[in-house]
Amino acid sequence: MLDDLKKELQKLSNPKQAKLLQGFFKTGEGQYGEGDIFLGIKVPIQRGVAKRYKLPLNEIQELLNSKIHEHRLIGLFILISSYKKSNNIQRRRIFNFYLKNTKNINNWDLVDLSAPNIVGDYLVNKDRKILYKLTKSNNLWEKRVAVLATFAFIRKKDFKDSLKISKLLLKDTHDLIHKAVGWMLREIGKRNQEVEEEFLKKHYKEVPRTMLRYAIERFPEDKRKKYLKGEI
Repeated sequence: MLDDLKKELQKLSNPKQAKLLQGFFKTGEGQYGEGDIFLGIKVPIQRGVAKRYKLPLNEIQELLNSKIHEHRLIGLFILISSYKKSNNIQRRRIFNFYLKNTKNINNWDLVDLSAPNIVGDYLVNKDRKILYKLTKSNNLWEKRVAVLATFAFIRKKDFKDSLKISKLLLKDTHDLIHKAVGWMLREIGKRNQEVEEEFLKKHYKEVPRTMLRYAIERFPEDKRKKYLKGEI
């Protein structure tokens, strides 16, 4: 089945779209996605393909090891589907498998589409120390996994770990971490703006500009301007 999947993806490849994606996902020398290869298949099409395949972990591993971006994303979509259909013992195995593969979950879309659905979901009712270990990682993608995993908690109106991790990452230097943290703060605000603003009022003067812009995106215009001018 794995060979069939790869052949199907090759047939769906679009060189023009691939070139656009390689620019969008910063695959040039020295950029965060350096060396990533794209077939040029849009995400909704990939989701449709993934629904037709059920693969064991060793074959998902082969997809995650691939230099082709769509192979890795399809592998994650299949892994998420398997996770949702699994019992608690199987879910633990998938959770551990995912964490062993963070080196392969190495672009922001791969993280964003998978971390809440596997890492976050698994930890909803469990000890979350692993997220703080990932937060301290030197690996950009492991830090983003830690941030995005908290989306699963936010959806259940549990904000404490997202806020703690946000505070730990205030001084991080990478734009993709600023965006991820700002996004999670905004998601908190959608559910409880008072909680978000309590955090921002304490920290907004040290919050990186991009992080702040993401966090206050849904605020009324006059309030947004006050935050950006440091007048709160």
